Amino acid sequence: MNRTTHDRGRDRDEEGRARSARPRDGLGRPLPYGAEGVPRQPEGVVRDPGATLREAQRLFDAGMPFHAHEVFEDAWKSGPEAERDLWQGLAQLAVGLTHAARGNAAGGARLLRRGADRLAAGGVPTGGSSAGGPPGPGPYGIDVGGLVSWARELAARAEGGEGDGGAGPGAVDAAAEAPRLRRDAA
Repeated sequence: MNRTTHDRGRDRDEEGRARSARPRDGLGRPLPYGAEGVPRQPEGVVRDPGATLREAQRLFDAGMPFHAHEVFEDAWKSGPEAERDLWQGLAQLAVGLTHAARGNAAGGARLLRRGADRLAAGGVPTGGSSAGGPPGPGPYGIDVGGLVSWARELAARAEGGEGDGGAGPGAVDAAAEAPRLRRDAA
């Protein structure tokens, strides 16, 4: 990334788009220039759904939900239109967990519920009941029903001030709260 004089020191990528070159911590927060951060997820990676889910689960398990959201973002940008709600809903869950882990309980709860609602709204094909029951398994073995329940429960706990992930009042531990994306995931 480059800095130029005409843009008041803004970082730019090779195509000239504004991109922060500041290092980031595991929750995606910018650190001061020169600080040691965690490696960033490369952008624009096209993965098959299985690889997307494996990489996102690895990042969730490592306590890096912000980075998992970037993996889901790549999937919704490169995947079929019919799956956009699936990948966007999963990205919203990841960002919701990120905010909850940063101590932003209200923002985290809002995004967790928004993601859960997107997954449960019917835009994501599942084997669940069409009579308003909980969503069932989704495509690629995704545990849509389990994720919806996890997100709503975590949102309620975050708003209630429970948790102490060390990142602030009411912050949750991102690794300890990592969801299981697939039913077959231990």
